[in-house]
Parts: sequence; C-alpha cells; structure tokens
Amino acid sequence: MEQRNDDRSTPLTTWVILASVFVAAVMVTVFIGTRDSGGSDEFPDLGDFAESDPNLPNNAEPAPTFAVATLTGEVFDLNEHIANDGRPVVLNLWASWCPPCRAEMPAINTSSQRHRDVAFVGVAVNDDVEKARAFADEIGIEYVIGFDDGSVDDAYPVLGLPATFYIDSNGTLVKTHVGPVTIDSLDDDIAELFGR
Repeated sequence: MEQRNDDRSTPLTTWVILASVFVAAVMVTVFIGTRDSGGSDEFPDLGDFAESDPNLPNNAEPAPTFAVATLTGEVFDLNEHIANDGRPVVLNLWASWCPPCRAEMPAINTSSQRHRDVAFVGVAVNDDVEKARAFADEIGIEYVIGFDDGSVDDAYPVLGLPATFYIDSNGTLVKTHVGPVTIDSLDDDIAELFGR
C-alpha cells in the first residue's frame, strides 16, 4: 500500500515556525543594536514592548517586597527601608554579563551622588555573585548593591536587562523602565516622580 505524502502543515507547526522566526529576528535586531557603531555606547531601549509584559508588577500598586544580601555584608529589606528610612527607591536590576547594564552603571552611580535624598539599590540577578562583586568594585559603585537569591527576579520578572523600577516613599511602584537609563533620564524621572 502506497503511503500518501501530505504537504499540509498542522496549525501548531505553522505557529511554532512563525514564533521561531520572530524570536530570531528580535535577537538579530538586539545583537545588531548592541554592537559598537562608530564608538557609540548606545544600546537599544526595549521601551514599551518590554514594559507591556503582563508579568511585570503593576505601576500604582505596592511594589513587591524583597530582602537581599549586599556588597557590604548587610541586608537591604525594602519593607524595613520604607518603614524606617522613608526615602523613595530607584531599584535597578542588572547583571555583570549584560553590556547595557555595565554601560549604564556609572550614570546610576553619578545620579545616586546627586540625589542623596533617594535610595539607589542595584540588584544583580541571574548572575555569579563573585563576577557581580568584582564588576561593582572595579567601577567603584557607591550605592547599595545586592545579590538576588531568585526572589527579586521572581517578583520583578522582565523580558530583558537592565530594568529600573521607581518606588515612592510609601512603597508604591510608580514607574517601570526596561532598558538602559542615562543621567538625564534619571534626573527627569526623579524630578517628575519624586519631586526631587
């Protein structure tokens, strides 16, 4: 008996192929965008695409709480900070293997020195603690650096790094930014969101 060869693809196979092509196109775009072009240190900003991720915590709602071990051997606890310190928080998720994260950290450090009435907290996620520690030491970070045990990544899931979350003095998440920040963008957001 001769077996008939059916050229029709199942709908699931078609969707898998289309999704694979889309993912490959996004990866190529990000790769091309992150390559050095004429000495520029600019990286693509995932912007609205990443910020529309339904898994992200919602703005205007209480920020997910977390506690992380820090570079200095202490613990940064968001609940404790809000209760006892009261300064708004700029939370930056980063990793030592992430070129845009490494590129933006000097700007965050400068902004942390300009805005001492705001607590800056950088949390290394999905990273090797020793590599993250070495990088933070290498560039002389002066704000709080924490190391995620997985709980921060779970509470603040993002499609890509870096990601910055603005939390007001009441513990409410007021803005999410996925992609690199600059000194100017930090200054503008801090003035607009925190009045500082």
